[in-house]
Amino acid sequence: MDTDTLSGMYHRSKWSLVLRGVLGIVIGLFILFRPLDSVAALALVIALWALVDGIVNIVHAFDLRSIAPHWGMLLLSGIVSTLFGIAALYYYPALSLSFAVVWTALWFIVLGAIGTYIAVQERRADLPWGWTLTFGLLTIAAGVLAFAYPSLTLAGLVGVIAIFAILGGVVRLTAAWKLHSFEDRIERVVHKPARA
Repeated sequence: MDTDTLSGMYHRSKWSLVLRGVLGIVIGLFILFRPLDSVAALALVIALWALVDGIVNIVHAFDLRSIAPHWGMLLLSGIVSTLFGIAALYYYPALSLSFAVVWTALWFIVLGAIGTYIAVQERRADLPWGWTLTFGLLTIAAGVLAFAYPSLTLAGLVGVIAIFAILGGVVRLTAAWKLHSFEDRIERVVHKPARA
């Protein structure tokens, strides 16, 4: 690989990182400053994701039917996902947002139950278990509160998405800056005049 090709690759990668970084920061700031629009967009993304995922699973199930004995389960999950996507679009945004709240709450409760189980096992093995139990119980309580206060749960989800978008953008811009520095070093080494 010649130096011009290598330099071109670094240059394209750098600008790709810059573009994605700036886009991530802009999206994160938009979410923070326009939370209601962001919640509506989240509901639409959930509905479309379920619909597309369901259709892909249905097609995939028919592709696998000759070689996979349990292709019917994939077909069933595809049908359920497609029906949910259609219903979520029809009952937009209520059904998608309810799904997001229930999914988050169940995730917390299951994670807390697993943490509590691990704490019990740690106690039986004479290992430190107090912090694990505390984490498990707090996580279960967070799941119950997520069910009880759905609007706060949605606000929290939107806030987390915004923070991840901004942090992801900053990380990409930092990587682009480091790639630019590395590209400059390569240019200096390649174009360094030969000693007489």
